[in-house]
Amino acid sequence: MADLSIKFAGIRSPNPFWLASAPPTNTGAQVHKAFEAGWGGAVWKTIGPPVFNVSNRYGAWHYGGQKMLGINNVELISDRPLETNLREIAEVKRAWPDRAVIVSAMVESTPDAWHEIVRQIEDTGADGVELNYGCPHGMSERGMGSAVGQVPEYCEQITSWVKQASHIPVIVKLTPNITNIVGPARAAIAGGADAISLINTLNSITGVDLDNFEISPNIGGKGSHGGFAGPAVKPIALNMVAAIAMDEVVARSGVPISGIGGISLWKDGAEFLLLGASSLQVCTAAMHYGFRIAEDLCDGLSSWMDSKGISTIDGLRGKSLSRLSAFQDLDLSFRAVARIDSSKCIKCNLCYVACNDTAHQCIDLVSPSGDLVQPGFDVRSNGKLNAVESRPQPVVREEDCVGCRLCHNVCPVEGCIEMVEMPAERDSLTWDELSKSKPEVAQSWDAMNRYREEKGIHIH
Repeated sequence: MADLSIKFAGIRSPNPFWLASAPPTNTGAQVHKAFEAGWGGAVWKTIGPPVFNVSNRYGAWHYGGQKMLGINNVELISDRPLETNLREIAEVKRAWPDRAVIVSAMVESTPDAWHEIVRQIEDTGADGVELNYGCPHGMSERGMGSAVGQVPEYCEQITSWVKQASHIPVIVKLTPNITNIVGPARAAIAGGADAISLINTLNSITGVDLDNFEISPNIGGKGSHGGFAGPAVKPIALNMVAAIAMDEVVARSGVPISGIGGISLWKDGAEFLLLGASSLQVCTAAMHYGFRIAEDLCDGLSSWMDSKGISTIDGLRGKSLSRLSAFQDLDLSFRAVARIDSSKCIKCNLCYVACNDTAHQCIDLVSPSGDLVQPGFDVRSNGKLNAVESRPQPVVREEDCVGCRLCHNVCPVEGCIEMVEMPAERDSLTWDELSKSKPEVAQSWDAMNRYREEKGIHIH
């Protein structure tokens, strides 16, 4: 059985799944309950200066019958007295010495304020402190949160202040609301950070009520931008985690990464680990389904690791990074085409419509008699079998298929449309190699067309 235990910046945890700093970690009672359910760690909801929260606090993005694919949060940091939080943090850590207890903090941007909060956190016995440089609403207007995370110089300066006072690991939590995530990550490392966590929430408005024109969530007739999280942000989070993990400065520092953003299933967590994360933080999934999901997360990850012959989290971490490439280094000679399995096809024609309306017009409809036909439905058909048998079959013209993969993505039947690798028709070549050997191809369409004709490249 795989060993899920981790050592993250010196902090030990029985498994990599931690609750992120958010409403699920607002009180000691909640964190006790979470640890009883099997979570390996928890990052306490951010503590700091006095705040006053509002209601309604959470908006959500629902789509296609699925609830809460994304949640929009306008709640601020903890609105409970600082002394209460500190007392409960200490109680939790005493009760659960084997679990990672991290405290998220956000205070005024002065050395004295940061030194004081760090001292108070250390006195609780907490394992580490996470500097919240990511909150995009409410606190940023007060010069905290993402107002710090968006300015690398501030990241470095405040991190260095904290490191002057801290005797426990310092984790810097980065905002995704920035053009290039690498800059703040490097700044955090320059300031002495022991670890990096990302992503915090994305600035967002989840929707407008079309009946009354109100913004969601409606707060007394008004709305506000808030932090967006949940399954919908996972691709953005994966990209940013990978960008940090592949950066030469970050890699050279050896600073570990805590991956956050849309982790709902063990498979999500595995993807973050493969792209360089060492620990995993979860919020929205716990808010949706409760703390009980910890068991599924751990069991699923452990079983999958066993099936792959991977015994430890360290043995898994970063295994997919070598497969990431800049576009200019991709092989232009690689070719894949779509192929439709007629035995699985339900003839819904989604692939035909997507290809012919919005892609490369290389799917035909072929009638049972073998003729090319236009889309339509025989109104005389009665019953499923008759309807399916009388409808035309989508067929890919492979010589014209560019391998865009849109049909594969829209098909509702698992395994019906597969992308099949075809033998290369020319030598392996990247755009970087081509543009250096034939720079005119990158500058002139006439030169590009001559090159394509010379190589027998047909663009449908």
